[in-house]
Amino acid sequence: METQRGSYPPVTVTAALDKPLSRWLWLVKWILAIPHWIVLFFLWIAFLVVTVIAFFAILFTERFPRGLFDFNLGVLRWSWRVSYYSYGALGTDRYPPFSLGPEPDYPARLDIAYPERLSRSMVLVKWWLLAIPHYLVIAFFTGGMRATGWWSGGLITLLALIAGFAVTFTERYPRDLFALVVGLNRWVLRVAAYASLMTDAYPPFRLDQGGEEPVAQEAR
Repeated sequence: METQRGSYPPVTVTAALDKPLSRWLWLVKWILAIPHWIVLFFLWIAFLVVTVIAFFAILFTERFPRGLFDFNLGVLRWSWRVSYYSYGALGTDRYPPFSLGPEPDYPARLDIAYPERLSRSMVLVKWWLLAIPHYLVIAFFTGGMRATGWWSGGLITLLALIAGFAVTFTERYPRDLFALVVGLNRWVLRVAAYASLMTDAYPPFRLDQGGEEPVAQEAR
């Protein structure tokens, strides 16, 4: 499935850099985020169960049940907000809400267009065979995957920590670094949506940097 120029892709990831950011708060966010990580641990178990159920639903009906789709989307949104607050970006000091909803006022947002039909044949292979090239790439970005999300190490965490030190010593989050960090997270989330059967649109091998989706910028 190709995304037409000027139209939104099936997975949209946006982020706004908050100003000012605390010089020192990022040092203790690993403590502050613990309640979220505990909840997300159980939510990700449910996410995996829902994905298995959706697999069979798609295989027999070509549909991802809407209620199950909304739940999995909510888990991805929650994970993205916690990651953005903590060591997946350190882009905001606003504490993430305990919510599966869209939370449009929060600076990190994610949306996935609900597909009316999904391919029965692709559901058999896309989550493992077709996604393998992307898994190899994002393993480098993230340092592996855990039940509470992907942002547990790797390049993304390293860049976020560099940004934290920059904020401490200069009171500024380098703009180019922010664009890169969001771009890497965007790649991970696109692959997550594809691998969890929420879209048939194959993720592009492209690093779309910046807080907005490129097509959103073109449409202006």
